[in-house]
Amino acid sequence: MTDGMLVGLLLFGALLFALGLYGALAQRNAVRVLLAVELMLLAGGLNVVALTRFLPAGAENRRLGPLPLAGDYAAALGQTTTLFFLAVAAAEVAIGLAAVIAAYRLRPTPNVDEMDERE
Repeated sequence: MTDGMLVGLLLFGALLFALGLYGALAQRNAVRVLLAVELMLLAGGLNVVALTRFLPAGAENRRLGPLPLAGDYAAALGQTTTLFFLAVAAAEVAIGLAAVIAAYRLRPTPNVDEMDERE
């Protein structure tokens, strides 16, 4: 695997994050906003896996010296961290969807702009 692949993965993660940010800021539908936030979380997880996968064994920092987490151990740690990202994202979707359903029962509209208005 080459450094060009790392750059490609990081750019793809940044693109996914930017799409999620645009979706979270531009959408009016509450479910679409939740999906956009989910996309941002998963883009961060992709970047973590990509960075830890390409950290070479025996990598050194100029100030700190040899990095203790490098090579295969760093890749496994990045994948485990991303697994926790996925668990948090699933919990966030479940709680967010429950909140949207509860808000929809009080005011039957899926639009975020109209949910904060009081009668």
